[in-house]
Amino acid sequence: MSTLDTLALEYTELDISGMTCAACAHRVERALNKLEGVHASVNYATERALVSAATVDDETLIAQVQGAGYGAHVHTPDDDEWSRRAAEMRVTSLRRRLIIAALLTIPLMDVTIVFALVPGWRFAGWEALCLLLALPVVTWAAWPFHRATLRNLRHRTVSMDTLVSLGIAVAFAWAVITLWLGLDGPTYWIGFGKAPDGADAMYLDVAAGMTTLQLAGRYFESRSRRKAGDVLGALSHLAVKEARVLRDGVETIEPITALRVGDTFVVRPGETVPADGQVVAGSASVDVSMMTGEPIPAEVVPGEGVLGGTISIDGRLQVRATSVGASTQLAQMAALAEQAQSRKANSQALVDRITVYFVPGVIGLALATFMLWTLFGAPVQQAIGIGISVLIIACPCALGLATPTALMVGVGRGASLGILMKGQQALEASGRVTHVVLDKTGTVTTGQMIVQDIVSVSGQEPGDILAMAAAVEQGSEHAIGRAILCHARALNIRVPPLTAFSAVPGRGATATVEGYRVLVGNARLLEDHGISTAMAAQVVDQAASRGYAAVYVAADDLLIGMIVVSDSIKSDAKQAIAALHSQNLETILLTGDTSAAAHRTASALGIGRFVAEVTPPQKAEYIQGLREQGKSVAMVGDGINDAVALSSADLGLAIATGTDIAMRSADVILVREDLLAVPDAIGLARKTLRTIRGNLIWAFGYNLAAIPLAAAGLLNPLIAAAAMSLSSVLVVHNSLRLRNFRSLLSRTPR
Repeated sequence: MSTLDTLALEYTELDISGMTCAACAHRVERALNKLEGVHASVNYATERALVSAATVDDETLIAQVQGAGYGAHVHTPDDDEWSRRAAEMRVTSLRRRLIIAALLTIPLMDVTIVFALVPGWRFAGWEALCLLLALPVVTWAAWPFHRATLRNLRHRTVSMDTLVSLGIAVAFAWAVITLWLGLDGPTYWIGFGKAPDGADAMYLDVAAGMTTLQLAGRYFESRSRRKAGDVLGALSHLAVKEARVLRDGVETIEPITALRVGDTFVVRPGETVPADGQVVAGSASVDVSMMTGEPIPAEVVPGEGVLGGTISIDGRLQVRATSVGASTQLAQMAALAEQAQSRKANSQALVDRITVYFVPGVIGLALATFMLWTLFGAPVQQAIGIGISVLIIACPCALGLATPTALMVGVGRGASLGILMKGQQALEASGRVTHVVLDKTGTVTTGQMIVQDIVSVSGQEPGDILAMAAAVEQGSEHAIGRAILCHARALNIRVPPLTAFSAVPGRGATATVEGYRVLVGNARLLEDHGISTAMAAQVVDQAASRGYAAVYVAADDLLIGMIVVSDSIKSDAKQAIAALHSQNLETILLTGDTSAAAHRTASALGIGRFVAEVTPPQKAEYIQGLREQGKSVAMVGDGINDAVALSSADLGLAIATGTDIAMRSADVILVREDLLAVPDAIGLARKTLRTIRGNLIWAFGYNLAAIPLAAAGLLNPLIAAAAMSLSSVLVVHNSLRLRNFRSLLSRTPR
């Protein structure tokens, strides 16, 4: 079963509309969790709810969200039209209201400033003109804030919109009262101080200015959040809707949903591959950068695999589909990337607890501030202005966006680089990692054997020994057999035909080649056939001392030679290890191979410590031992025997070419073939974690500093409104900087 299928069975995802701040997200989450058997987590940044509800149907979940005053729709990864349309409508509405508000507020503020500072220019009815300019702004333009506040009141709750709506309403109401009763207007505010005595103005400009600034902040925040979502959804956008299917020799364009495993489809130059498959005809350079981050196009020929979402640059390909729909690597990568940011980080849980009490606390503080200033003799208009400043300056939105936006952009950027983070645990663990433990075979080495030497022990020519061994290995699927056969073909050695082939598990293979009974394998194979291996002891010892393996070749009960083979180290492994060291990480090689092989690999790569000849359980025990010593361990592996070790580590990184069980055991999945993905993954995770911490420091620090300044009367309402709007925009903008993270691969000269 695919990862996507597993997630679909366990969770339901809902798109949520109408949320305007972190308090709204908490309210939706609380409403869903009231249902029996339901556990929900609502992400304000992505506007989605991840719901575990085995006994509750989707209609009940949607009704529960609607009952809380918000909209909901079941999220479908293949068709995100509902949430996309809702986001576009919100941004369009905000832009329209912002334009109208700005067009009316700018002349209103000009008029009030001029008439406040130059009373002689005032004319009869100028106050009514100001009122007419302000009325559409504080009603129609500010309606999103008022609507959310009314909805909250119906449900006996408050949110950020409550603070904004109250501030606008109080400022406008006080202006109307001063006009109606003929009272002196408030002393006009300029910058951080006041204008000279006698310069009077109304609070109409304050009400309209606050509305415009809040709309501007909400508009730019919504646009920035859409950009952050685009980073996360980049993988999903690679999927095509149609495929050029070849049926009975005729190309027909069909919906991608009609494509089945075994179908043959055609990819023309410049087109996107619609599904995973194997090339059966044609050749091309394929751009895989969007899937793996690899900048160099891959050359594919018949027999090689291609991934859905990649692009044929310059050739026409015929491909037989091997995985379609949710089973493709692209679909599973997109599903994991989406899932990664759905669950909350530990830091976000703290923020959620704070926001529950934040808005009521600010309202109470604003009332207390107004009362205290009044009690100490301040004019009522001044006390009202200070109270409004306290209402407006507070910003729980910045707190609510600090973690999820950074997580969303970081996960999306990682996916575009071939690095899939399963969740916030990977980010949090990366900040503590001190040691990186690497498996050898298939991780730092290619897992593909190469021939190092051919040694004759009976006078036979090395070429003849290789030809006989290659002939036997024509029928073998073993890695050593493939290495011997490939080496013979590379040297253009004629490989004779074979008969009577027989594979001997754990020992090697036998066959008849040109009348000779040829054996290729280990010492036990020859011993089973009564053939002495004494004369090859020195060759075997020398090979073992260098970390190589020696394969015996015998013909007609006589040992004729040895073929020395070894696993090859990945070309970028040394650079990757050096990059890990530059990140102040200690590297350890952990392998079930011989001590000599481990020593050779560790020495070649600059790894200071290695542990050889360990079983899978011993790998896990070794990692657990490091953790008991106070070390934080990351494990990199690719095979079934690494699954337990990956689970035992603080941070598990699985090579995607490995088995499904290894990937399920890992926190990070590396779909790139190069080992540079390991330092890239840790580097990106650390940068994302730093961004989250920076956002939280700013958000907490802003509120801790701004609210006392406002309460002390040092910020006028307009500056408070501008500061509040900017705080959320700055948090989202800081998170978007993660899009600029560069892979080591892109910095490597080729």
